[in-house]
Amino acid sequence: MSKHAERTSFVKTLSRGQWAKIAAAVAAVGLIATAGVISRDFYQSSTATPSITPTSFSATDGAASRSASRGALKSTTYVTVKVNGKSRVVLGEKASMTTVKDVLETGDIVLDPEDSVTPSLDSKVSESTVISINRANTTVETTDTEIAFNEVRKETSSLPTGQEKVETEGEKGMLETTSLVTRSGDQVVSSNVFTSWVKKAPVDKVILVGTATVSSPSVASLGTTTPAGEIQSWAHDYLISNGYSEADFTAANFIISHESGWSPTATNPSSGAYGLPQALPGSKMASAGADWQTNYQTQFKWFVNYCNGRYGSISGAYAYWQAHKSY
Repeated sequence: MSKHAERTSFVKTLSRGQWAKIAAAVAAVGLIATAGVISRDFYQSSTATPSITPTSFSATDGAASRSASRGALKSTTYVTVKVNGKSRVVLGEKASMTTVKDVLETGDIVLDPEDSVTPSLDSKVSESTVISINRANTTVETTDTEIAFNEVRKETSSLPTGQEKVETEGEKGMLETTSLVTRSGDQVVSSNVFTSWVKKAPVDKVILVGTATVSSPSVASLGTTTPAGEIQSWAHDYLISNGYSEADFTAANFIISHESGWSPTATNPSSGAYGLPQALPGSKMASAGADWQTNYQTQFKWFVNYCNGRYGSISGAYAYWQAHKSY
């Protein structure tokens, strides 16, 4: 009996490990093929020529727009303005901003009468110009001014002839003045006196002068006063040259020192009395001269006439003042 070789299947002869290797090889081939397809598609996508969408833009339109912009810039200018140190920039057309005044009008900047501006309104400007404006400011200010005291020399029989003794030390007085002061920056534009009054009357320095003889009662009681300052010197010379005595000047000096401190513009804040003699109203002194408001000579002449007319003499006015603290 002949033997036929038994057919053995190849598939059946593969072990489990061989099957695993074959499966792995097939999977690797599949991955390689897939990667090639993806790579090709990616390459084609990245190198594709983008589509161009036609527009209606014209090269001539762009050039015209740029030309118009350049023209607008050329016709525009600016100037810096500082108001009390704070800066701002005013923009405008070159043709309408040639002077400082033009710049302020363009920027709607209004000047008050007391304001100061540099450079001047008619000055030419450029983009390097800086206009400075200082706004004026008005305040009420009070100042104190010293009133000089006088030296009064009194003769007395209680001291030997030639001997002197200080009876009272002199003290300066104080004149308080209230003014409306307008400033523009650091500069005083105007200052107007509102009130002025003697806050403290000066105290004369009294020197006793010994003498063997006694002078007339009026001179002995009032003494001789040495003028202090221009106004007093003029008043002293005026009285002496018109027949008055040293005692009359001493009496006049005492009254005026206590009333106004020898200030021609002294104004009583409550009554309104004015000037050296504190005339009430001050316009009374117009009888001595039209310049009564500012001229101390006119005021003093009126004072002398007033004393003579009402009290009989300057010494009489002095006696009344001593009794009533006014005249």
